[in-house]
Amino acid sequence: MKRNIAVATLTAAVLVGGGLVATAAFADSDSDGKDDRTAAADRAAGDTGAAGRVGVDGAVAAALKAVPGTVTEAERDEDDDDRARAVWELDVYGSDRVWHDVTVDASSGKVLSDREDDGDDRDRHAPRSSAVSLDAAVKAALGAQAGTVTSVDLDDDGDDDDDDRGERAPHWDVDVTGKDGKQHELRVDAKSGKVTVDRDDNDGDDD
Repeated sequence: MKRNIAVATLTAAVLVGGGLVATAAFADSDSDGKDDRTAAADRAAGDTGAAGRVGVDGAVAAALKAVPGTVTEAERDEDDDDRARAVWELDVYGSDRVWHDVTVDASSGKVLSDREDDGDDRDRHAPRSSAVSLDAAVKAALGAQAGTVTSVDLDDDGDDDDDDRGERAPHWDVDVTGKDGKQHELRVDAKSGKVTVDRDDNDGDDD
């Protein structure tokens, strides 16, 4: 069972058309003449420009270029079983109204595969509109916990097994590896942008 500790609040940014991800928010990490603010955002999201460090923003941009639509989940796999290299695995609800599983090389940013989700293992609905985009959720999480984002996932089902009150408002689950090497699990409200930290009751850390 987990408890949530309030950390910060972000003013929600409403996106035109109810989309969850604005492609314009993601800069090309290889482009010349990148301004300081864009470079700082890349570093915060884990895109340092070094080999093997394509951040979540670069992975999302690559996936959306291959499959226009909405990214609801992006997770970094440090040792992909099929390719023996680090990759980003993304869930994209395409403009064709079909779910796609997209894999992006974490070193080059190249899309390695794009396949339609067969839907055998889960009943998936179209993502609900969110006032807080994936990009905004990542920035809010990093504002509360500095480090590198390794996973971000939209939970808009309203189900939460560790919540005794039952349904919970849609939110983004963001995993951040801190500079100390520890993993931090953050939750960003998809409507308000409020950030909370998930901690196990038995972790002994009451700060």
